[in-house]
Amino acid sequence: MDFKPSIKTTKDGSHTLFLEGMNETYHSTNGAIQEANHVFIKNGIKLIHKTEISVLEVGFGTGLNAILTCNYANENSILTNYVGLETVPLKIDLINKLNYLSENKELSKTDFVSIHNCEWEEPNLINDTFILTKMNIEVQNFKSQLKFDVVYYDAFGPRAQSEMWDKLIFKSLFNLINSGGKLVTYCAMGQFKRDLKEVGFSVECVPGPPGKREMTIAHKE
Repeated sequence: MDFKPSIKTTKDGSHTLFLEGMNETYHSTNGAIQEANHVFIKNGIKLIHKTEISVLEVGFGTGLNAILTCNYANENSILTNYVGLETVPLKIDLINKLNYLSENKELSKTDFVSIHNCEWEEPNLINDTFILTKMNIEVQNFKSQLKFDVVYYDAFGPRAQSEMWDKLIFKSLFNLINSGGKLVTYCAMGQFKRDLKEVGFSVECVPGPPGKREMTIAHKE
C-alpha cells in the first residue's frame, strides 16, 4: 500500500490525515483536537495526580497528542517524560501544513517545531517541563526500563489494523504501567475490553468525544 496521507478538515476545524488505501483517518472526523483533548488529556493525563509523569504513546502520528500534553504539562508545571512510538514517521513538509497552532492559540509554535524537528531514538528537552523520546519501533518490540503512568493507545482501529489489537500487546503494556496507572483509548469494542480485563486491567467506559458514545479507560490497580 502506498503511504500517501492527504489532509482533511474535521468538524471542529482542525486537520487530520486520511489514508485512502486503508480508508482510515488519523483522528476523528468529528474533530481532531476535540477528540485528542477529550480522550488523552481530560481522561488521560489529567487523571494522574503527580508532579512528575511518564507517558507512552502508541501511534505518535501527527504529534497532536504530544503538543497538547506538552501544553498541559507546561501550564501545570508537571515534569513529563513522553515516549512516542511510530513506525511510519511523517514528512516534515506535511506536518508544516497542519493547522493545529492556528486552531488552538494556546499551543506553542516553538514547542511544536521542536517536537517534530528533534532527534529520534534519544531524549529531547522540548521545554522545562517536557522531555520527548520518539522511537521508530513497533509496540510489539518495545522494551523499557521506564514504567509509565499513562499509556495513550492511539493506533488505527481494529478494522484497519487488527494486529495492533492483539491481547499480547495489552499484556506487555500492563507490565509497563505503574501501579495506579492507566491506558486510555478512543476504542470501546467489546472484545478489546474483554482482553484488557483478561490481562489484569479493570475497565471503565466513559462518554466518548463528539461522534462516539463511549471510550475506554483501563486501570492498573
